[in-house]
Amino acid sequence: MRIRVMIAEDEHLAREELAYLLQQENDVELLPFASNGRELLRLVEEHQPDVVFLDIKMPEMEGVQAARMLSSRKQQPLIVFSTAYEDYALEAFKLNAVDYLLKPTEPHRLQETLQRIRKRFTDGSASTAKVSKLLIEENNRFVVIEPSSIMYAVRDDRVVQIYTKGDSYTARMTLQQLEEKLQSHSFFRTHKSYLVNLQYVSELVPWFNGAYNIIMKGPKRIQLPVSRSYAKDLIKRLEG
Repeated sequence: MRIRVMIAEDEHLAREELAYLLQQENDVELLPFASNGRELLRLVEEHQPDVVFLDIKMPEMEGVQAARMLSSRKQQPLIVFSTAYEDYALEAFKLNAVDYLLKPTEPHRLQETLQRIRKRFTDGSASTAKVSKLLIEENNRFVVIEPSSIMYAVRDDRVVQIYTKGDSYTARMTLQQLEEKLQSHSFFRTHKSYLVNLQYVSELVPWFNGAYNIIMKGPKRIQLPVSRSYAKDLIKRLEG
């Protein structure tokens, strides 16, 4: 398959260097360049790239902010950060970037990155690549959570409360962003404010006016709401 790649880089020499290396690959198709974050968002909507090589330091909108906005898209491209700064690696991991390249780009490191990208597409849709760990920022620290340990999450104003079998966490993200990160796992939006791991559902109990309550597994038998608009699809999911 052809991998459609967009480079977002404001430095001309760095952009040309990366473009030259990518042009040597038979399965890579280069799309128009973006020189700043706002231009990138516009060009992504227009050209729908598979992969974006994204400089972290750019004018108008920095790469990290642009990556956050891209991560909220239904069809989000894979992100590879390209930067002269080493101290953004954790931020790249947090945003589920495929890789983190230091400038100037070394050909052997680019080859490693391209192999990772190809593997994503070989294994399945890039947008549904399975997240093995969830990294969230809470109280000026980063916490790593196993997605399978999450029972449910609740939107709470501008944050999301995540409940596992033994703990709870406050994540500075939207419920939609969390849903996107966990889309390859068994999570389902039961309500505009609730995201539930179906592995922990014990019962589905009719409530009123077409709505339901979910009873979660465990001694507390936690009840969570299911909106009427989500109920039909939820029953189909539970039936397999």
